[in-house]
Amino acid sequence: MDKFSQEEFNKFIDENNVYGFFENAITLKSGRKSHFYINWRTIVEDTYLTDQLSDFVIAFAKFQNIKVDTFYGVPEGATKIGIISQFKQARQSSNYEKGSHVLAMGRAKPKDHGAAKDKFFVGMPKGRVVVIEDVTTTGGSLITTLQGLKEAGVNIEAVFSLSNRMEKRDDKKSVKEAVNELGLKFYSMSSALEMLPIFYAKESPGEEIAKAITREFEEYGVEKINFI
Repeated sequence: MDKFSQEEFNKFIDENNVYGFFENAITLKSGRKSHFYINWRTIVEDTYLTDQLSDFVIAFAKFQNIKVDTFYGVPEGATKIGIISQFKQARQSSNYEKGSHVLAMGRAKPKDHGAAKDKFFVGMPKGRVVVIEDVTTTGGSLITTLQGLKEAGVNIEAVFSLSNRMEKRDDKKSVKEAVNELGLKFYSMSSALEMLPIFYAKESPGEEIAKAITREFEEYGVEKINFI
């Protein structure tokens, strides 16, 4: 993939049913209730689709003019895409050789002993690091990961969210604002405000679901959503 295309990435999300609707609200990891979900699990369980997704990630970094030495996925949801993206971009590098690139992975639960690089990582991120999160709602796990990486002295070049639910946190800040306050750049590869109307038109889940999601965005959204 030579160049990132938002249209093609949105099409990839659409074709692989990353979004879905619930008649009865479910409780998200953030603790909030919602009538829609965003789930990348089906894609990262499939090698072919994960390969395609990693091409989008690498192309997006180039599109944003971000120099990357290491892609690092937030444990555990983005671990696979972080590893595959890192492996592929390393292979594409002109200086690819023994010791040239680390294959970084974070531990979901730190070990009880050992040096910091071994307690928290299976391969500590090095150089200019891009952190990847699959879905951002309030950004709780993302912020915790970023704080830990900064404490470990990792140089975070940017933060990518594959899918941003475009919600405000309990402190009324968006995830982007919260990440920016850490002195870091935040980029959304896709937005619920853009993708939800596409999936709604495709699946026709009913007017009541549209009303329920509209109320969710009135309460939590960075802005209101329009399904028409």
